[in-house]
Amino acid sequence: MTEISFYHLTVRPLEWALPKLLERTLESDARALVMVSSEARVEALNAHLWTYDANAWLPHGTEKDGNAADQSIWLTTTDDNANGAGFLFLADGAVNDHVADFTRVFELFDGRDDEAVAAARDRWKAYRKAGHNLSYWQQDERGRWSKAA
Repeated sequence: MTEISFYHLTVRPLEWALPKLLERTLESDARALVMVSSEARVEALNAHLWTYDANAWLPHGTEKDGNAADQSIWLTTTDDNANGAGFLFLADGAVNDHVADFTRVFELFDGRDDEAVAAARDRWKAYRKAGHNLSYWQQDERGRWSKAA
């Protein structure tokens, strides 16, 4: 079954957490599909990933860039795995019906948004019922991740 990790954002936002997780993804020679809920969010993340750290580089693309198969990181609103990614990142409430097709899934949700927390709990229950391997990570007061039992 797929390894699904929930990342509960309580201190730092997605814009801080996502690049760090994507850096680790590329270090492991994996490809990433990042699925969000709107084209506006795709565009905002696209711009952010080019500029978040002057000393880092995250090669990525969107539908506007084309050539999905050539992209290590693909930002999208659809559940089509256009770049053949093994890792799926879901943010902003995006839902993918094909989580079982991925090696790892990262569910990132805003812990300050009650609706996002409730939706994450519902997805946790559905994933557990489907037999996936689940883990839960929460930010501490400094924004570092700690794994909950």
